[in-house]
Parts: sequence; structure tokens; C-alpha cells
Amino acid sequence: MTAPTRRGLASLTDRPGGRRLLYGADYNPEQWSRATWREDVALMRDAHVSLVTVGVFSWSVLQPAEDTWDLDWLDEVMDLLHEHDVAVDLATPSASPPPWLTALHPETSAVDARGVRMSVGSRNHFCPSAPAYRAAALRVATTLVDRYAGHPALAMWHVGNEFGQECFCDLCAARLRRWLSARYGDVDALNDAWGTAFWSQRYRTFDEVVPPRAAPYLHNPAQLLDWRRFTSDQLLTLYREQAAVLRAGSDAPVTTNAMGFFGGVDQHSWAADLDVVSDDHYGDPQDPTSPARAALTHDLTRGVAGGAPWLLMEQAAGAVNWRPHNVPKTTAQMLQDSLRAVAHGADGVCYFQWRQSAAGAESFHSALLPHAGPDTHLHRAVRDQGRVLALLGDLVGTRVPARAALVFDWPALWAGGLPARPSDRLDVVAQLEAYHRPLWRAGVATDVVPSDADLDAYDLVVVPALPLVADRAAAAIAHVPRRGGVLLVGPFSGVQDPTTRVRTGPFPGPWTDVLGVAGEEWRPLPDAGVALRSATYGDHRAHVWSERLEARDAQVLATYDGADLAGAPAVTRRVLPGGGQAWYVSTLPDPAVLDRVVLDCAAAAGVHGPLPLVPDGVEVAQRGDLVLLLNHAGDERAVELVPGARDLLGVPVHDGVLRLPPGGAAVVAGVASAPPG
Repeated sequence: MTAPTRRGLASLTDRPGGRRLLYGADYNPEQWSRATWREDVALMRDAHVSLVTVGVFSWSVLQPAEDTWDLDWLDEVMDLLHEHDVAVDLATPSASPPPWLTALHPETSAVDARGVRMSVGSRNHFCPSAPAYRAAALRVATTLVDRYAGHPALAMWHVGNEFGQECFCDLCAARLRRWLSARYGDVDALNDAWGTAFWSQRYRTFDEVVPPRAAPYLHNPAQLLDWRRFTSDQLLTLYREQAAVLRAGSDAPVTTNAMGFFGGVDQHSWAADLDVVSDDHYGDPQDPTSPARAALTHDLTRGVAGGAPWLLMEQAAGAVNWRPHNVPKTTAQMLQDSLRAVAHGADGVCYFQWRQSAAGAESFHSALLPHAGPDTHLHRAVRDQGRVLALLGDLVGTRVPARAALVFDWPALWAGGLPARPSDRLDVVAQLEAYHRPLWRAGVATDVVPSDADLDAYDLVVVPALPLVADRAAAAIAHVPRRGGVLLVGPFSGVQDPTTRVRTGPFPGPWTDVLGVAGEEWRPLPDAGVALRSATYGDHRAHVWSERLEARDAQVLATYDGADLAGAPAVTRRVLPGGGQAWYVSTLPDPAVLDRVVLDCAAAAGVHGPLPLVPDGVEVAQRGDLVLLLNHAGDERAVELVPGARDLLGVPVHDGVLRLPPGGAAVVAGVASAPPG
């Protein structure tokens, strides 16, 4: 995929003394006294903190009333940070409008699908369509850029926070109608796309269309999908308005923080507008699958960035406050989480937040500086992590050498979550995780890319769950095995076009020829599943889902053994004349079997990780010329390396063997890429 032109992180990471990974956190000095600020910046310097995000939720302090401004405190904070060599990612505080704005303009608060208008007292309560809100947000952005564009501490701009807000008010309804008119041109095209002949939904004019508010039964699925698209585009215009003001007055790059696979916005459609792609990720430290999920999310973020370095904007140092039972990270997990992000392409790792809040809804959310102060186990680990990251400047600007790709689209995610489908258990993200996991375990670098990406650079292309796809993208995916690559497709993929209209005829419609199969019926399974028979993978079980297929030009590798599907193909492979391969998995097999299928596809494509043997419990990833190793096991693991390999973090290597302690991490130089097989 061609990366969009962006100003990027180089202006932040390239320093007079050499390149450095960025390390930092959200910083909210408005919550503390001036005496505390001086302690903060001194401790930041000791911890090697190089970047802080300031001002995300400071609107009511910056602008206490409509015509009253107080920026003196921010002047002092910016000066202090610059004196201590800490760069500032300065935010527009538009995610949380002050109470006075709502009091003066009640229409600036969002309305939910039931018609209830949101109240102040939380955050994200704004209506993206309200002219008064947009004008106020632009006014504060203009004030900030006019005052701080030339400040030496300013390194980057940060618009809003975690976009994804919805509003169903009349103002948003009017904007929706304009958006639909621009998308479809006339109401007849809208009626055709939405299939409004069903349930007597045909519209005479765009003026009759309303947002998908509370209704007695199911909404039109095409309308729901377009509502998701509209909401993402609506928020993008809000971002663009503020970004334009910032770029007009400053050369600093502009970003906003996304949230992985969160469905609120289509990150791919936002990518060209981001100078720096950044993400927030909060893994569950007590979930053993969390490291794999984090790696997948980082691969997604790198894909949004077109392969360029990105920034982990937020993560937790210990416990969060929003789970029912908030188990904290260990300090070993904290370091591993940061190194994993770096291994998957991040040029910086930051946290929410620097100093733990003493008041408010997040006072029990962890921070780099806890309530108990700097003389604590956690803060000592924060300083240690700063020293570790300072050693890894050679990674800055390097790329992840991926020859495998997973295909993912937000419209497909939205479509997969719509109601009234054959099953709500065929979760798109869960399928991505299942197909990504064996590649992650083997250390195979994998990009997560949209369906319309340029796939020619990838020898292995995996489509785990893509229920909705455009014809042109489907044709590009079908070309992968025809040019000699390996294509692996998961169940219930390619069944709908971008309007959610089901493709008639055998499924998976766009890929029946290249896969050599033809399906006629989707069959969700009872909870017990059904047996699968396979001379290749052994007898096992199918779960959740099955499909009635005919293998027209494909080798059958597994068959169903259910009473109504006995002998029907479940897993197939077609070898094309040029040597390319096209695999189809029509069910959810046992995880160990799916792992073998994915790895067989990788082997057929000649795709492999940097080490020939990865011990159980050890995560391995390559970035540039370095290999990062993370031990998730409860005991030591011996990792075989090539002679001359060395760990930059000080783990000894004897006779080509690195002994990684439990919870340990290593960054190894001098490791040649493993030969295929």
C-alpha cells in the first residue's frame, strides 16, 4: 500500500544527539498546583521522558467563559517543559466542551437514538453538527495556534480525542441528508442502494430520510451501514476544520488518537489527513491472549500508516479504572507492551497519564507517577523503561519487513456486526485474531491492510472475515494466486457488495472460480458443533459455522461428518497452473488445526519468521535488523540464535543460546533471517 504523504515523526525523533524513540504520556498540569509542575518536569527528565500531550481536556480552564481566556498557566507549562527538553504534543480540547457552551447553546450537546439529549458532567457529549460547537472549537484552535505556533516546545498538534461520537439530532439529520445526496446523486439511486422496496421504505425525497433512531424492530441494514460511514465522515470534517487552522499557522505535524478496531471511525478513510498515525491500546493484563491481540492491533495501525512508523499515544502503566475488576500490569508486562509496539513499527510509546489524578472519574486509573509518589516500585520501573528505550534509537525510522497481509475493512466490520444475520457468533475481529495468532507465534511479520490495498508486495494474503467487499477489491484479491501468491479465505466472506446487497448465485461470489468451490447454503452449527474428517489434519470438530459446498476444481483437505453434510468439503486447496494456491476454510475448526492450516499456507508462500525455532511462550518479532524477544512463560526459556548474536539489553548469550528469564525481554542484533522451512 502506498503511504500517504505526511510530515511524520522524524521532526520529533531526530535529535542533535541522534535519533531516539519517543517516550511520554498525557500530562494534565491544570489539575495540579504550580509547585507540582516543577517536580513533574524534573522527574520527567530523570525518566527520559521526551514527549507529553498537553491540553486534551483543558477547555474550561483555557476559556472559563465565552469571552474570557486564561493561557498564562499554559505559557508557564510550555516554558518549563522546554527547559527540561520535553517536547509537547499540544491538543485542541474539543472532545469535552465546557458547561458554559452547553448553557448558552443547548443544541451543542448530542442526542442519542432515543431522543435523549446528553448532559454535561462527563466527556464526548458534543453534537458534531452544531454550528455553535464547531465555531467554538475553531476559535479555541485558532487561539492556541496563534499563541504557540512558534514556541520551541511545540512538536506536534493533537486534534480532539478518540473520535467516534454519534448524535441523532435534527442538525445531524440535515447533514446526513446532504451527505446522502452527495453520495447517491438522486433519491432513486438511494432507494436502489438501500433496497427500499422491502418493508415499504421507499423515499420520495432525501428530506424524508432520518437517522436510525429508536424503531420498533430491525433497521434497514444498508441504512445502518451508511449511518456508520456518515458518522465517520462527519467526524473527519470536524478534524479537518481544526487541522486546517493548525496547519495554516504552524509547520508541526497534526494527529489524533484512534482506538484500534473500534468501530466509531473508518481509519483507512482518515489516513491521508494524518501527518502521524497514532493509536490508544489498553490490553487486559490477566488475559493470556492479550499480547497476541495487541500485536494484531499494532499491525493494523502500521497498515493505516502505510507501513510508516506510528505512535502508541496511550496505554496503561498499571491498572485501568473501567473494567469491573482492574488487575494491574506487572512492571515486566509494562516494558513488554512498549517493546511489542516498537517491534511492530512504533517510533514512540506514551501512556495515560503522567501523574495519577487525585479527583475525577479516572482517579483510580494508573499513571507513570502514582499517588504514592516517585519512590515506588512502579515509578522506578518507569525510569528503567526510559533507560531501555534510550538504547534503541537505531530502530527509529526503520520498517517492519512484512511479506504476509491480513485484509480488513471497517465497512466489513460494521456489516459483520449488523443484526438479522445467520449468526452473531462469527465475529470479524475474533476471526482476524484466530488467523493472525499462528503467524504472530511464529514471528511472521504481517501487515493488516484494507481490501483496496496494493497486494503485489505480499506472498501470502489472508482474508479471515470480509463479509462485504467491492467488486474491484475482490478482483485484486483473486489475482493473488494467479500471480503465484497464496490466498487463504475464511468463511462467510465476499457475500455482500458495499450496499449490503447479497450477491446471488454460488458463494463466495467473487472468488468461486479462483478458489474452485461453489457454496449454496450457510449453516450455523448447534453448540456441540460437528465432526470433521481429515487425512491431512486429523479428525477434529467444526464450531459455530458450516457451509454446504461443492469442490469444483479444488482438493478437499477436510470434510464434514454431520448427518446433513456428511462428506461435504470443509477445507479446500486449489493449486493454480502458475504455482499459486487458493485455500478456503468454510468453518471454525479447532484452533490447533486452524493454526496448522495458516502455517501451511505461510510455508507454501515461503513466508517465515526471523528464527527457525521459537520456544513456547516466547514472542518474537523483527524490525529492521533487530529481533525482539518477549518471554510470557512463568519460567526461563532458551532461545537458539546464530553465533555472534548479542542482546542490546544485557541478557547474556552463550554458545548461541540466549536464556530469557520469565517476564524478560531482549533486543537482539546479529540474527540472520531464518531459511524457509
